[in-house]
This record gives sequence, structure tokens and C-alpha cells, in this order.
Amino acid sequence: MYTVVVADDEKELRKALIRNVNWAEIGFQLVGEAENGAEALELVEKLEPDLLLTDIKMPFLSGIELARQVREVKPATQIAFLSGYDDFSYAQQAIQYNIISYILKPVSAAEINEELINIKNKIDEKYKEFTAHNQTQEQLKAAEFLLPLMLDGFRGSLSEKQQEGILENAVRFGILNAKNSELRYAVTVVEIFDEDGENITEPANVNAVDTILKKYVKHMSFYIEGKVVSLLVATGAGFDKYLHILTEEIAQSVHRIMKKVCVIGISRAVEKLENVHESYIEAVNAVGYSKRNGNGIQFISDIERADEYDVEGMKSFSNDVESLIRGGTCLELENYLNNTFDKMMEAHVSITTMNFVMVQMILAVFQIVYAVADYDMLQELQKQNPLSSRIAYEDFSKLKKKYIGFCLTAQKIIAEQRKKSSALICDKALKLIETRYMDPDISLVSISTEIAVSPNYLSALIKKSTGSTFTDILTKKRITIAKEMILCTSMKVREISEKCGYNDQHYFSYCFKRVVGISPNACRREYEERMAEA
Repeated sequence: MYTVVVADDEKELRKALIRNVNWAEIGFQLVGEAENGAEALELVEKLEPDLLLTDIKMPFLSGIELARQVREVKPATQIAFLSGYDDFSYAQQAIQYNIISYILKPVSAAEINEELINIKNKIDEKYKEFTAHNQTQEQLKAAEFLLPLMLDGFRGSLSEKQQEGILENAVRFGILNAKNSELRYAVTVVEIFDEDGENITEPANVNAVDTILKKYVKHMSFYIEGKVVSLLVATGAGFDKYLHILTEEIAQSVHRIMKKVCVIGISRAVEKLENVHESYIEAVNAVGYSKRNGNGIQFISDIERADEYDVEGMKSFSNDVESLIRGGTCLELENYLNNTFDKMMEAHVSITTMNFVMVQMILAVFQIVYAVADYDMLQELQKQNPLSSRIAYEDFSKLKKKYIGFCLTAQKIIAEQRKKSSALICDKALKLIETRYMDPDISLVSISTEIAVSPNYLSALIKKSTGSTFTDILTKKRITIAKEMILCTSMKVREISEKCGYNDQHYFSYCFKRVVGISPNACRREYEERMAEA
């Protein structure tokens, strides 16, 4: 049974539509109705329906603008347009938002029921495609080329001829359409978990991820060791526009269709295909952060500064230690290190060899902390540094104790810094709302761009910190200021609405009434009557 929200500003038509459709018989459950675009967007955010059936000409937010904003926050929701305007320009605009159906009014009860059956079948097919395993031989061959490129990378710089060869192979295997210097490359890593927290990612999930990615960017995906790894190819502008949307749709679709949860790590974009190994490392690291903070989608750029560092010289357990420092618990990290040291002692590893490994491992830990911590915290970690004493002359047990203490301190610093950094980012966003509420173009995307974090991350931080959405906070601020102006000035309602960031006076009045309980004019009249009586 798919859930649906119906939006139409004409109440009688909306009620007639709702009344004349055999929702349950078709396979839908009506969960909400809206009389304008703004209310429809709120319902989509709150209810996360499978389908939004909306008139294209709506107050406050047109159907096209509504579709754009729904795609940004709930991209897994399907959208169908009802329109009395047989205007091809509307249909053209609708195409870019992956509209599942475009229905022209007037439409009979029989016709709307028939079209909803068609829509239901299309959603069925999307769900079926999401859970199918349809990788072609061409895709598998492309993955064979991409796998070593991403996982192993290159040591040292490449000649122009070698770089050219990589691009030619990428075109030959269909990863690129043509050699284009404007393209950028990013990597995502997806892991899917059951209700017990067990990783249940399998090769068949590659197809599920691909069904989403193909709507937005050129890509190539493969499965390895409990992860679906995808190389994304787009222009810089393409990544800015679609990267946060496509990751949201993957996460929402896994939850909606598979009834599971997933974590997604996203790297920064790089300019050269031969550098995607570093992007892969970033995406894996981002997954580690995501597991720790419970946020399903994690952009590495939200957490770590862009300083590049080499992780190639580490010993076999370095990746495990780094992952546990980023995303494990204190107990998991301590147990892992104890077990590792015990195995080294059983193998009679010399203290000299151990010191050599420790130099690399300590450097790796400092690099992790450096990416997120400030100077004072680095100084705190330095106090625990085993290299600050003469470890070369200490026995194994002392070295073990010092290094475990060092790693646990690093883990604590990262956790504290992440908490502090999250609070600072959220604070900055809230201050921007306080000072720029009057800007009609202010939005979650514009604020996140200015702060240099992803919209997904900022939205989650604000919700976690305040319990409210970005839109709720902005609306409350605007209406609070507007109410003061209504009561304390003789300004016209239209002037007040413009000063509070609303281009549409009717939309302003609608928002005012929802927050305050009465219209702006009624609010002013009540206040004047009370003052006259006093």
C-alpha cells in the first residue's frame, strides 16, 4: 500500500477527487491533503509519502517550485501533476524533476482511477528495479578496470601519456562519454544494515544504487567487502546541484523499499580520474564518521578540512585503528588494540620493529586529529605521545599501555571536537537566520553553501540541536518580527510582509495566521481595541 498526499487549492475539486478515487482498491492510502504549495511541502517533509498528487497552479508555491523543493528534501517521493493548462512549457519544466505523470484537467473519475493504476504500476516497477540484480557484462568489465584504479591508486606522479591512457580506457569502458577536462570525479560508499545493526550489503544492491544514480549523473558502481562503491562523474555545477539530492534518495529508498537503514560516505570531487583512490579513502572515512554520529549521510567535507595526506605507508592494522578512532566506541578500540598487541607479543615482534610501526601509526593518528581539531587539542594529544619519551628503551607492556592511552585520547578529542564543531555550525546558521530573515532568497541550500557544508548535514544539525526544521525557525523569526511591526507601527501589511522576506502578501498572511492564530489585520484590530479600552 503506497501513501499519497493530494494538493489542490480548489477545495471542492480536491474533495471531489479524494471522494471519487478508490484509493485502497488501487493500492494507495491517503495520508494528507493540502490547499497550497507551502502546506503540501510541509506534509511531504512530515509524512514522507510515496506519491504527491498536486495541481500545477498553486498559491504560495507553484507546482514546479514545489517539485523542485520536494526533490531537494524528499527525492524518493514520486510526483504527479494535475493541470488545466495544456501548456508544453509546464511539461518541459516538469521533466527535470522526474515527474511520474502529467494529468490534464478536466479528468473524469474513471480516468483519474485509471491513471492512478498506471502510476501505481510505475512505482511497482521502480521498486522491482531497485531490488533486482541487473548488472550487464559491460558494467562488470568496466568495474574490472575501475576497481584497481580506485582501491590501489598510483604511487608517484603519472606522465601525460599514462593519464591519457586512463581517460581512453574510461571512454572505452563507458565510464566517460568523451575526454572532457571540465568533468570532476567523486566517490560514494553505501553500506546497508538490518535492525540488529548487521551489515547486510550484497552484490545485488549495486543495482539498487544504480537505479538512483542514473537519474542524476554518469556513474559506475561495484560491490566489495560489504560496500557498494560508486564513481560519480559530473561537472562541478552538476555535483553542487545533485550530489546531496541523489544521496538522500538512496537513503530514503533503502528505508522505504527495503525497510532497512544505510550509511553513505561521500568524498570531495577531484579533477583527475587517477586521483579517485584518495576519493575512495575519503568516502570510506566518511562512513566511519557516519556510524559514530548516527547520521546516515556523511560528506567528508563536513568533517575534515581539505588538507591532503598520504595513508599508504601504514601497516596492516592501521586502517582498522583509524576506523575505530573515527567511529568505534572506547571499548571496541581498547579491545582491538589489546588483541593486536597480544598477537605481536606472541609472534615475538622486536621492540625495534614495534617502534618503527608506532612511528607510522602515531603519525596516522595525529593526521586524523589534525583534520578536525584545533591547536589546543593537538597540544593535549601531544602530551600523550609515546614518542615524547624514550620508547626505544621501554618494554613491550609499557609501549602497549602508552599507545592505547594515546589512541583513546585521540578518540576522545575527535568526539569532543565534532560536538563542538556541530554546535558552531548550527550557531552560525541560526545567526544568519537572525540577521538575514528579511532576505526573500534565504534558504537551507543558500545558508549551507555560505557555511560550506552540505544541506543534508546542516538540516540534521539544526533538527538535532533545536528540535525544529530550518523552515520552521525561519518562519517563526519572520512572523515574530512581523507581529512587532503590526502592533507597534502603522505600516501597511504589504510593507511589513516585504520587510520580513515575503514577496507574496497572501502567503505572508497565511503564514502569520498559522503561527499567531489570526490574520495580521485582525491582530492589529484586537491590539487597538485593547489599547482603547485601557
